[in-house]
Amino acid sequence: MREGVAIERDRAAGAVRLADHGLAAARRPLLIRAGKRMRGFFDRIIGASSLVSNAPVLNVRDFAWTQLLRDNWEAIRDEALATALAREDAAPSLASISPDHRAIAPVNKWRSFFLWGYGYRIEENLDRCPVTRSVVAQIPELNSAFFSILAPGTHIPAHRGVTKGLLTCHLGLIVPRDGDVRMRVRNRIVRWAEGETLMFDDTYDHEVWNDTNATRVVLLIQVRRPLRQPGKWVADLFLGIVRRSAFVQEARANVMRWNAAMKALDV
Repeated sequence: MREGVAIERDRAAGAVRLADHGLAAARRPLLIRAGKRMRGFFDRIIGASSLVSNAPVLNVRDFAWTQLLRDNWEAIRDEALATALAREDAAPSLASISPDHRAIAPVNKWRSFFLWGYGYRIEENLDRCPVTRSVVAQIPELNSAFFSILAPGTHIPAHRGVTKGLLTCHLGLIVPRDGDVRMRVRNRIVRWAEGETLMFDDTYDHEVWNDTNATRVVLLIQVRRPLRQPGKWVADLFLGIVRRSAFVQEARANVMRWNAAMKALDV
């Protein structure tokens, strides 16, 4: 019986990967395909219009809503344990969900349990995490929220985010202590702590190591950067295009497909 379930689970995962490969051929919008050439220009406009620091790592006290995460971290952690970590296949590999992350996300080493992605709510996942749902709903200018799960011994190589119009916050939920788990953001080395938040600009070159024998889990939050004009107009335009692009729509479809496959296995 267990062998049969395992086979069906592998078939479901394979179906996601196969569909994902097909969708990956879809043409990206100009701002995504030419991002390496144009991103610097747009990011300079956004940075010059920023109402908060442009530093690689920001002060969480400048973002009052992060206190809400810290106040509720234990309940959020418990919901992550009951959902994203309830079983090995509860959260899909990011490499299976997002083809644009395959170069930096080793298969089955970096998993993500999506609650909110580029403004799209994953209702069935949110329903299973009522406290987390209530907390993230109170975060202003929320773009994305998901449990980010990093397997032991994983290295995420240097990479950059999509736009300076977003800022990233990590809430430490499970942080191993039997080794070193850390992130480099430009020339800063930062480490997570359970119940604490970390705010950074992911358009700076950054990479992550989990040099431990245990799993690291954070709640990853992305919010729109506070901006004045003309940066706000530029950021809103760019994010609107990204939200409608294959970059987001493929990942959204794959999350729904994965959830449907996992639900079928539970019947």
